Amino acid sequence: MNTLVISGHPHPGSLSHALATHYAGAARTAGAEVQTLHLSDLHFDPHLHAGYRASQPLEPDLERAQQLLTWSTHLCVTYPVWWGAPPALLKGFIDRAFQPGFAFRHRPGHPFPERLLSGRTARLIVTSDSPAWYLRAVMRDSAVNTVARSTLNFSGVHPVRVTRLGPVRTSTPQQRQRWLDHIATLAARDHQRR
Repeated sequence: MNTLVISGHPHPGSLSHALATHYAGAARTAGAEVQTLHLSDLHFDPHLHAGYRASQPLEPDLERAQQLLTWSTHLCVTYPVWWGAPPALLKGFIDRAFQPGFAFRHRPGHPFPERLLSGRTARLIVTSDSPAWYLRAVMRDSAVNTVARSTLNFSGVHPVRVTRLGPVRTSTPQQRQRWLDHIATLAARDHQRR
């Protein structure tokens, strides 16, 4: 199993970063080949200056990211919920890396595109200062749907399993350690399923 772990938090000392590191370590222990992308370390312009109307050359870090996405059979993406959405850095990464012709291809006469990342599975690990029930019931899971449905499922990645952790703001160091331990257990389980 080739697993790509993506940390979508812009700060390297974040809980999302720690969760990504724990997931990657447990996946390696379970026998997976693992690569990690910490978006905070990448150098790329997150803006689509002309939308998808014109080609925007990929920076070397985005070229490598696409190579790793192609290589992977399983993805894990960790990120916080800010204002009901993923961080702008993660959204910019999606806009730039999951381009038409790479993640999907429009087909003449078909209402839905060809999904070019089919054959992959994913796990999202989402942190929030709000409880999980609030994200689902009040926010309609917007931060999850943006990544799980509108990006990964649209590109052919299925199933996408979701783990929600929070509230982070009021969590104790002991609670955070329990979350890290839980993520390691989930990673081992994810890699036994295949």
